[in-house]
Amino acid sequence: GDGSRARAFGDAFARVLEACRGLTCEGDEDALERTTREAARSEASTSYGDDAPWTGLNCLEMCRVRDGLLRSHGFYDCFARVKREENRAALKTLPSVLADVDAKADDAERLMNVVRGCFAGNIFDLGAAESAALFGNGGGDFASTKDTLKKRPWCVDDFDALKTRWLDGKPHAKAIMFVDNSGADVILGMIPFARELLRRGTQVVLAANSVPSINDITAEELVEHILPALVNLGDTILSPAIADGRLRVVASGSDMPVIDLRYLSEEIVNEAKDADFVILEGMGRGIETNLFAKFS
Repeated sequence: GDGSRARAFGDAFARVLEACRGLTCEGDEDALERTTREAARSEASTSYGDDAPWTGLNCLEMCRVRDGLLRSHGFYDCFARVKREENRAALKTLPSVLADVDAKADDAERLMNVVRGCFAGNIFDLGAAESAALFGNGGGDFASTKDTLKKRPWCVDDFDALKTRWLDGKPHAKAIMFVDNSGADVILGMIPFARELLRRGTQVVLAANSVPSINDITAEELVEHILPALVNLGDTILSPAIADGRLRVVASGSDMPVIDLRYLSEEIVNEAKDADFVILEGMGRGIETNLFAKFS
C-alpha cells in the first residue's frame, strides 16, 4: 500500500542523502532530512486529481518530490564530478567498443552486438544501489559485463521483431533516443547504437535531461563535452554526422531520472513529429514510468 511505499521512499531518500554527503555536495542536510520525513508522511495521503493515471504514491511522484527537495535545499548536481570521471573513462574505452561492432560483417550480428551493449551499459548505473555496490567492490568492466549478460530468451524479448524490421524494412528516417546515465551507459551503450542507425542513413536525436538528476547525462553535458570528444575521435561515421546535424542533441524537458511523456520540451515534441523510431532506454524511462506507453 501507499504506507509501505512512503516508508520505501524515506529509506531510498536516506541512501541518496548519504551519497550526497559522500560526494561533498553543498546543501543544508539537517533541513533536508526534516523536510524529507515530512514529505514521506504527507505523500502517502496526497490526492493527485481525476486526471492522474495512478492512485496514490508511485515512482514518478516519488522522484518528483525527491529531486524537488534536493534542489530546494541546495543539492543541485551532486554527481557532477563522478559523471565527469565516468565520461572520461568511457570515452577511452569507446574506440575498442566500436572496433568490436565493426568486426561483425553481418547486419544482424552488429544489431545484436549494439543491443547487448545497451543492456551492459545500463548496468553501469551509479544511481542504483546494486550497481553502485558492484563498482565499489572493484567490478564493472564493460566487456566482461557484456559477455556475462543473460542469454536469450530475455524476460521481455522482442528482438526478433526488431531484427525483422531492421533487415527487411527500409531504414528508419529519424530515431529519438531518450538516454539515461552518464559514462558507460550513454557512451558505450547508446552511442554505438546511434552510430549503427547513422550507418543506415537514419537521423538520430539524443534526448537528454534538461536539468541534472542523480547521475543522468544532461543535454548540456552532451553538447559541451561528449559530442566534441566524439568528433575528436575521428570516427568516419560519427564525426561527419555530428558536423552536419544528423546526430544532434535536444533537451527533453525532464528534470528526473524517470520521464513523464505528458510534459516534454517543445523542441523534442517538434522533433518527434516525423520520427519513426523512439527508444526509451533505462529502467526509469522504459519500465518504471512507460512500460505500457502507446505510440502513434
